Amino acid sequence: MSYPNSFNARVSLPVGEKNYTIFSLPNASKNGLGGIESLPYCLKVLLENNLRKEDGIITKKENIIAFRTWLKHRHNPETINYFPTRIMMPDSSGVPLVADMAAMRDKALAEGIDPARVNPVRPFDLIMDHSVTAEFAGTPDAFGKNLEFEFANNAERYKMAKWAQTAFSNIRVLPPGQGILHQINLESLARVVWSEDDEEHGLIAFPDSLVGGDSHTPMINGLSVLGWGVGGIEAMSAALGQPISMVLPDVVGMRLVGHLREGVTSTDLVLAITKRLREVGVVQKFVEFFGPAVDLMSMPDRATIANMCPEYGASLGFFPIDKETISFLQLTGREEFCDLVEAYAKHQGLWRDDKVQRLYSQTFEFDLNEVETSVAGPSRPQQLVPLGSAHISAKTAIETQTQGRSGGQSKEGLNDGDIVIAAITSCTNTSNPSVMLAAGLLAKKACALGLKSKPWVKTSLSPGSRIVHDYLNDASLMGSLEELGFHVVGYGCMTCGGNSGSLGENIEADISQKELSVCAVVSSNRNFEGRIHPSVKMAYIASPPLVVAYAIAGNMCNDMRTEPLGNDTNGDPVFLRDIWPTTSEIEELMRKHVRSSFFKKRYKDITSGPELWNLLKAPVSKTYKWDPQSTYIRQPPFLDTAKPKLPPKDIKGAVILGIFGDHLTTDHISPACNLTEDMLAGKYLSSKGVLPREFSGYTQRRVNHGVMMRGAFNNPRIVNEMTPELVGGWTKVWPTGKVVTIYEASEFYKKSETPSIVVAGKEYGTGSSRDWAAKSPFMLGVSAIIAESFERIHRSNLTGMAVLPLQFKDGETRKSWQLDGSEILSIIGLNEDLEPGQELKIKVEHKLKGVSEKTVVCRLDTHREIEWYKAGGVMPYVLNGISNQSI
Repeated sequence: MSYPNSFNARVSLPVGEKNYTIFSLPNASKNGLGGIESLPYCLKVLLENNLRKEDGIITKKENIIAFRTWLKHRHNPETINYFPTRIMMPDSSGVPLVADMAAMRDKALAEGIDPARVNPVRPFDLIMDHSVTAEFAGTPDAFGKNLEFEFANNAERYKMAKWAQTAFSNIRVLPPGQGILHQINLESLARVVWSEDDEEHGLIAFPDSLVGGDSHTPMINGLSVLGWGVGGIEAMSAALGQPISMVLPDVVGMRLVGHLREGVTSTDLVLAITKRLREVGVVQKFVEFFGPAVDLMSMPDRATIANMCPEYGASLGFFPIDKETISFLQLTGREEFCDLVEAYAKHQGLWRDDKVQRLYSQTFEFDLNEVETSVAGPSRPQQLVPLGSAHISAKTAIETQTQGRSGGQSKEGLNDGDIVIAAITSCTNTSNPSVMLAAGLLAKKACALGLKSKPWVKTSLSPGSRIVHDYLNDASLMGSLEELGFHVVGYGCMTCGGNSGSLGENIEADISQKELSVCAVVSSNRNFEGRIHPSVKMAYIASPPLVVAYAIAGNMCNDMRTEPLGNDTNGDPVFLRDIWPTTSEIEELMRKHVRSSFFKKRYKDITSGPELWNLLKAPVSKTYKWDPQSTYIRQPPFLDTAKPKLPPKDIKGAVILGIFGDHLTTDHISPACNLTEDMLAGKYLSSKGVLPREFSGYTQRRVNHGVMMRGAFNNPRIVNEMTPELVGGWTKVWPTGKVVTIYEASEFYKKSETPSIVVAGKEYGTGSSRDWAAKSPFMLGVSAIIAESFERIHRSNLTGMAVLPLQFKDGETRKSWQLDGSEILSIIGLNEDLEPGQELKIKVEHKLKGVSEKTVVCRLDTHREIEWYKAGGVMPYVLNGISNQSI
């Protein structure tokens, strides 16, 4: 590829005995981009990406100048392109992506094109971490049993992954049992500065960057690697060489000062930051952290804060390169990259220096001294509750859920507020030795006093990395955790992603019969309604040591500050303060037991898997051999059902499929829970001869559109305002007004070729990067979503499926429009001249109130997204490009 190099940025950087070609930001500044020294570090990485990729066609000189223009107002809504260094996918979204590419190969072959032309052009890691379930817990053999259970439910999917590794170049598969992709990325995959041989420039160096098919990809921002979460749709486009088209983002600077008080953890810190940033409002913005407190933060602390980026709504949360970055690379066995990282960062002005003034769109200060021990819940991460008020929060939630009944307190069986799940889980917290060692220390002190976990609590430990077990074992803490029931159940997302397994027949029957409001306490990043377990109405996020403490307490209504956890062997009360570890105790254990040798050993061969993996045999072929009898892997229909809009035309006579409130999550739109017989998807599988014990969950069935369509808007906690008296996926079908399932209504509308629309409130699509939350509405025939605001990833996924995202004008809502769901809507103004952010007219035909006309903002934010929409989605758009190149 030939680079115009408009700003004479290309220079040589000597490091040791090697000379690297780089695109120098200081040189670009001297040659026409003066002032860029004041750019936030994260924008400098994007600027280098544009300098290096300038070709005069896709990335032009004006795209680069946009960064200098940004400095004038700390804002510039110009479109730029971003070419990530690499792609990283979990199996939950990566296997469907592979299936989509396999379907593209089938289509290419049918059109006389070499199917091998559909192939990733950048390194692509597919990591098997999302499908393991904590079905077995609390016993020494739980890990082995869960591994067997995982392979029994996922053999077809894993065979497809193994096929992909041989069928496609650039794809590397990491087998089950290694850990969570974000922790593996942090501890092994990331280089901070990437280098490779280039046809034109020889050895070239540039910032490591990525997009990942999971919303918590920004965890790697803690290691100064630019990366964020995307849906599988956009990830596939990037993997196949398409740029990520984006509006140059605003950057919020968060100055961190002070230090954490004794007994306060990194979990408490990130929950407090999440609450504050939600209040500030950072959706679709970058956040960059600086200030004196950053000097005191370990890399795992930074990664914890960056990890919860989707919870505070930003695209990324970036920590610049500094000496801690280098120290962490050394600790984790990546010494070979350290000299290049330091030399490159210092040359480019990417080395953190708080004495140099940065210009941000907005800046504010956050004092770590003000953070206190807390939990978050009962249904959103930003619902921060001080530990001393957690029992009040739980009682209030119970009163709301039980409509005032005083609450299920009995001598036998479960009671309201009882904790039925206590899980140390997720990439967010198990990546951090300080809180994991704190959990082990608390367990050790509790066991020494004779405390036990309550028998109704399902306890589990699912680390994001095998290194966690190594240092806990080395510190002689694993035994105490196991004594309290926290045996390792697997190395993957598990409970955090909803794969919490069954609670036991007696427990679930008790909950159902008494209609109890029971709790989960988890060290995860999310606690949305119905996510952790369908039977659990309340979920609280807490630090790992608090998870252990709550397992001992057994009920969320206990005041953890003033009430005892239990009695010791002498019958004396034991309080949380009696067993809470000190900072000095934790730091001493970290110095002694978190060793570089653990990382080097575990990551010596990251592609080796358990014997069950090695026994799986996958076909070797360019195209995939679909099994028509499979209920796990079906050929994706999206290329066959895509409807090109050339030119775009007005959408007339649309009905409303559903009206939803604020904070509708991707879990609500496309659940990830286990399947049961009473679900539409469960009934569908039963009709195919699948036994209930073999249903598994939505996550495992994502390459079966028949299952996923029936799960759309069918979370057990979702409420459609058209049928407010019902919980679950219900609606009214028009013109009769009959109450039916959303799936049934969509089938009726599709048969009559009637377009449908979904209406919602604020933060529509918050949560994970789940592309099925966009694929499902597409399969239901939804033409557009009208919402007050959209979360970034989900809006992008909708555009990738050619489902039109439309936003209410400021001050207007579904309520101000007086919608009840019986209206007929027409979208006016869709034509060949459609522009990003254009206003469109909505004609609203009310059943009894006549006709009104409203205005909405079309949230196709870039010209490339408009091209996706015209093509009928990303997949036909990319395939058309491949087809045109072959002519």
